[in-house]
Amino acid sequence: MHTKGKIAPSVSRRGILGMAVCAAVSLNAPVVFASKRGSFERTLSFFNLHTGETLKRTYWADGRYDPQTLREINHLLRDYRTGEVATIDRDLLNLLHQLGQTLRTSEPFQVISGYRSPTTNELLRKTGGGGVAKKSYHMKGMAIDVALDSRSVKDLRRAALGLRSGGVGYYPKSGFVHVDVGKVRSW
Repeated sequence: MHTKGKIAPSVSRRGILGMAVCAAVSLNAPVVFASKRGSFERTLSFFNLHTGETLKRTYWADGRYDPQTLREINHLLRDYRTGEVATIDRDLLNLLHQLGQTLRTSEPFQVISGYRSPTTNELLRKTGGGGVAKKSYHMKGMAIDVALDSRSVKDLRRAALGLRSGGVGYYPKSGFVHVDVGKVRSW
């Protein structure tokens, strides 16, 4: 019972808090229910700056990864210098999906570097002016260097750091951010 805009004494603060929590949980119930039923999808979009190739595919749906889509992603993220294709770590794909969700964008990730063969990695170490790790996660399919058209590299870096899902390298002069699914660190 309300009197002059006040809550009746029979409703405690704890009761109001409980009602608020219940309301918040019920607002999320359809999302939780949908994901448990497997209807949640993970889609990624890429634009490879070196090859001009684009790809937008749902790589995970109905609780499983799509093997054909994973092969297509592996191909797009290949070492463009040698043509060598490697398996891209699924955790890296999930990290990119989460990064897109955090930034509220479905635009293509501009790919500067995906998989790198040991030969390419060594070449870049010798001629790239530093910044290329001897045991780079790129050689394991666990790292990618990306940019987004609609976001600054500063914003991309901030979002990646906030996820705390691996390494984040910031290269503002070159216009990209490195993300990997190794240990959490930044440079």
